[in-house]
Amino acid sequence: MNTTPLKLLLVDDQDLIRESLHIVLDMDPDIHVVGLAENGHIALKQCEEQQPDVVLMDIHMPVMDGVEATRQIKAAWPQIRVIILTTFQEISYVVDALGAGAEGYLLKAIHPKDLAAGIKWVHQGGTLIPQDIARMLVQEARGAADHTSQGAGVKAVEEQIRADAYGLSEREVQVLHCIADGLNNREIAEKLFLSEGTVKNYISSIYSKMDVRDRVQASKKAHEEGML
Repeated sequence: MNTTPLKLLLVDDQDLIRESLHIVLDMDPDIHVVGLAENGHIALKQCEEQQPDVVLMDIHMPVMDGVEATRQIKAAWPQIRVIILTTFQEISYVVDALGAGAEGYLLKAIHPKDLAAGIKWVHQGGTLIPQDIARMLVQEARGAADHTSQGAGVKAVEEQIRADAYGLSEREVQVLHCIADGLNNREIAEKLFLSEGTVKNYISSIYSKMDVRDRVQASKKAHEEGML
């Protein structure tokens, strides 16, 4: 079992925030802060030297902002995961950051334990968007579709945004659809070419992420949240 902590780069132009995050996150045994940067330009140098697994990136910084830094990081090192951590909730910032390649967008009001968990989740291949921001993106997608009279594909966008808000993987979304269709574990396993044990693990993960106790609650919540 690999116990090597993930390598994290912290990028923020405020010394207090940068150092506070360093202290808090470095206490987690699964996270090792390998560098600190006060702007996007320094972050690029740190990425080249340290090769972090995840970059926690502010948006508004001098010299080079977080969106441009994210774009250049993803172009040079696509394996590095980027999470935007900011005080700005405006939809334009969210769209720009995600468009630049960021895998997560979080607000600085987040609890430290939730932030650490989010960093680990993104490192494992997930994406992370708070539900309130996900709702804003859904509304933006609907508005754009109405404005252009091109509604095709909006439902799929909404489903993916809401799934991302709960941190569900692509496979977990597939399992969730099967649950909503009333399939049992054996039937899900046959349909998705998985073992029943793997299906059980996916279902347990879905329950935990969606904060539900059983199939009925999972299916109901998924329908109510527009995930199906």
